[in-house]
Amino acid sequence: MNNLATDQRLSVWVKLLYGSGDWGISSIGMMRSIFLALYLTDVVGLEPRLASFGALFGIIWDAVNDPIIGILSDRLQSRWGRRRPFLLWFAIPFGLSFVILWSAPNWENQFALLAYVTLSFMISDTLTTLVSVPFLSLTPELTSDYDERTALTSFRSFFQLVGALSMVIAAPSIVDLVIEAGGTQQQGFIAVGALFGVVGALPLFLIGLFIRERSTPEQQATMPFSETLRAAWKNLPFRYAVGIHMLNWSAVDMVAVVFPYFLLYWVARGDLLASINVFGAALAYESVFFGILMLVCILFVPFWLWVSKLRDKREAYAFGMSLWVVITFLIYLIQPGDAARLFILSALAGIGVSAAYTLPDAMFADVIDWDELRTGRRQEGIFYGIRTLIRKLTGALVLFLTLQALGWSGYVSPPEGALQFTQSDSALQMIRLLVSPLGAIMLSGTIVLARLFPLSRERHRRIQRLLERRRQRISR
Repeated sequence: MNNLATDQRLSVWVKLLYGSGDWGISSIGMMRSIFLALYLTDVVGLEPRLASFGALFGIIWDAVNDPIIGILSDRLQSRWGRRRPFLLWFAIPFGLSFVILWSAPNWENQFALLAYVTLSFMISDTLTTLVSVPFLSLTPELTSDYDERTALTSFRSFFQLVGALSMVIAAPSIVDLVIEAGGTQQQGFIAVGALFGVVGALPLFLIGLFIRERSTPEQQATMPFSETLRAAWKNLPFRYAVGIHMLNWSAVDMVAVVFPYFLLYWVARGDLLASINVFGAALAYESVFFGILMLVCILFVPFWLWVSKLRDKREAYAFGMSLWVVITFLIYLIQPGDAARLFILSALAGIGVSAAYTLPDAMFADVIDWDELRTGRRQEGIFYGIRTLIRKLTGALVLFLTLQALGWSGYVSPPEGALQFTQSDSALQMIRLLVSPLGAIMLSGTIVLARLFPLSRERHRRIQRLLERRRQRISR
């Protein structure tokens, strides 16, 4: 097998090509995170508590497919390697499944709609897993260097954030253009799904064609599925990494799911077509808020890379989350119509969100080396399979709990074609609580876990030296 990282340094084109794979995963995931709840309640017309069960069934399916696909990618033996075949086979279907997700039919029966939404979610989720787990598993296989992994993750984070930025700005505009051309809001979502599905699938397919895994130690023997999971859980740094990942993305997903409701019904006072003029273009509140946040995220990726090199990944991450906690509490003080102050806070929040996007994955890659030192195995697939499970599990849980909370608080879907609609005081208060205090509590948990995460720069270097000695003994 070709080795792209024999000197542990990766060329810029390898980092660029590999990083570009996160464009599709991020943009598609971002649209699902931000707009799926609003799409189900306000476009499809599902009652919020009923719609939440589509996410719940997705959780059950997630519990089955993520670790299994991770193990399959660890054990696959082919002349193309372990990870590349998944990208070559499933990148294009992954893109096409995004169109299905936004193509709910115009049925009257709520339970029939729920069945369609659930099935389309499961198809999209399965194909996302089939490309995302092998793609993420390549991170520790391209280089074992502590700082190179951070740099590689930063390239991924850049494309991840650019993909998310393009989605949050373009999606509402494309939907509006379709409506102005005489189409429906539903057709607008389908158009967005088709565009980003095709654009997102192409980089993953190219990675499958051109990126080569570096040489990895031979596996001694395969283990049963249950034993593999138990062995993964015995990895102490992995437990901390999982906790950080779960709370980190729960907070990110809480912002993504709840803020469209917060912007439309609290800040814009129920004006469903509220817009702001930005350089001569009328942009929806969602586009401006998430656009500012994601733009700042992108600009601060080099900053967090610099801080993590100057100090430590753990310290840099804890600092970023502390800043985000403060901004989250300030957002609760925003009053109706106070869009200007909210957009300033969105820029400040973007600094902390940038750390949330960049640093957890860089920390997670070091867990693989600790596991190899302890067990003698390279099991990237199972670890990243569980990681992907946690990522999607938290997203689905946040979606489920948010829709349940909205339903119980008295949230009502606006009538078809409504341009102005006001929610009850209890629904508005629930939206505000979900946006601010609950998110801050989850972020505070990440700070504690980051401080306790056991793999410092110095300890990781010792692990690398011990692994190198073992590999040299085996090669003799």
